[in-house]
Amino acid sequence: MTRVASIGECMIELRQAPGGQLGGLYTRSYGGDTLNTAVYLSRLGVHVDYFTALGDDALSDEMIAGWASEGIGTKHVVRSAGKLPGLYLIQTDDKGERRFFHWRDSAAARDLMDLPETEDILNSLATYDVVYLSAITLSILREDGRERLLAALKRARLLGTRFAFDTNFRARGWPDLNIARKAFSSAFETADIVLASTEDLAPLYPGESNTALLAGISSPEVVLKLAEPACIVRSAGGTREVKAEQLTKPVVDTTAAGDSFAAAYLAARLGGAEPEEAARAGHRLAGVVVCYPGAIIPRYAMPPKKALRLPPSRKASQ
Repeated sequence: MTRVASIGECMIELRQAPGGQLGGLYTRSYGGDTLNTAVYLSRLGVHVDYFTALGDDALSDEMIAGWASEGIGTKHVVRSAGKLPGLYLIQTDDKGERRFFHWRDSAAARDLMDLPETEDILNSLATYDVVYLSAITLSILREDGRERLLAALKRARLLGTRFAFDTNFRARGWPDLNIARKAFSSAFETADIVLASTEDLAPLYPGESNTALLAGISSPEVVLKLAEPACIVRSAGGTREVKAEQLTKPVVDTTAAGDSFAAAYLAARLGGAEPEEAARAGHRLAGVVVCYPGAIIPRYAMPPKKALRLPPSRKASQ
């Protein structure tokens, strides 16, 4: 059975109701980049467990129930007494532009590498086929926590586990860009697969060409998503550009476009597809997701595996 571990943070989301004003009506849900990828992986038939820390509150209970309803394993979700999940609020202006406000400094997930359960969590990574995390995951950890996690991933790789790193970069999580560059460099040296984008890397390496950005990533398999609807794939088979198919519906919301791309890419690779075809699968799923509001599209809107041209999975998923 193919198994993926997704590590990160999921937060409570407050979204401004359409036409609302600051202080008006908001809807409540939850979101997080690695959680979004876990949902889409599960929907594509991959067994995925989510690794994070939450509080012992009712909102954390609600989040876990929601993940379980998507078929995501929650046995590695640590519950910390007296803690709470992080929270963010989205304000939208009359032009549809969004502004984010975060409250996460004392969120439970920030302590994931400093808990009594941490050693067991790190040792369990070697039992998975792929461990997936993002730069946001690294940004919420203290420096010693990042080093502890990457050291565990290096040990797991010796036993056959692959590490996939998504460069999802948010400047607010990295007050010192030199610290961010150091963390990215360590992740690149450790990862088997890097899912990157020029949007993520440009703030860290300003003025660098696409060729230079690729050259700076030492991982054996790299996908670099471009500003235009295309990506560059570099692997043992060479380097080539893979263009996305033209959309037939209008773009509504680009939230989780990268998260869903990552899920379809990894699902395809786990099913035996070559990197180039896996990138096409990523483009196809992302092309559906951006046509719906929010990070997680309705189940009925999910394209079938045949439409994504994913190979049959090597495992019975759930």
